[in-house]
Amino acid sequence: MATEPSRPFVLVHGGRHGGWCWRPVARRLRAAGHEVFTPTLTGLGERAHLLSREISLGTHIDDVVATLGFEDIQDAVLVGHSYGGMVVTGALERVSDRVRGHVLLDGHMPRTGESVFDHIGPARAKKMTALADEHGDGWYIPPADAAWYGVTEPTAAAWVNSRMTAQPLKSYQDPIGSTDRAWRHPGMFVECVPSSQEPHMLARARARSEADPHFHYRVLQTAHDAMVTDPDAVTALLLEALALG
Repeated sequence: MATEPSRPFVLVHGGRHGGWCWRPVARRLRAAGHEVFTPTLTGLGERAHLLSREISLGTHIDDVVATLGFEDIQDAVLVGHSYGGMVVTGALERVSDRVRGHVLLDGHMPRTGESVFDHIGPARAKKMTALADEHGDGWYIPPADAAWYGVTEPTAAAWVNSRMTAQPLKSYQDPIGSTDRAWRHPGMFVECVPSSQEPHMLARARARSEADPHFHYRVLQTAHDAMVTDPDAVTALLLEALALG
């Protein structure tokens, strides 16, 4: 049984993933008595048939905003994994009144005007662009192997690889709008060790946790796709996040 009153969780996946990746965590949260939403961003996962060059970071922010609105979600814990941190941060500008706290699971923590490419640095951004040029008609990034995300157990890796989809390049290039509300909102950053994040991004989260009593920093000794490799630990931290706000 849940030790806190039942609250909704909205779990936002990262790049080239889909809502499917949250299945092990969602199952545990529901068993604890909580309502769970795992929206799939436009053009990914089971919505891969909608993939187009026009899909942007803004499109994905709209997806999450619409989920909270149409499902009438209130007092939620909003979670973003990896690229999903960009989406959650942007969505908070419009739905912060519906969110008690947000969690960035090894996720991007952008300031106003930053893009994914700004965060990952010019060398890695160049490689992503080259992948799109060579294997994605110049506008999408092809799926990556599960091992890239630290999923190496054979059954889990096969499950992940069977579901990975392409990512619209534009969603990584687009600068985010205002992030002021996200940076004022109660939150938690979870670093997966080894993290996929650039060192300066982790320093930013650590600095905020030291200065802001409403922001917490946690570390998980597991792979970047922690919701697959250690769903028990991820679930425990998300339940801890119910105290945010």
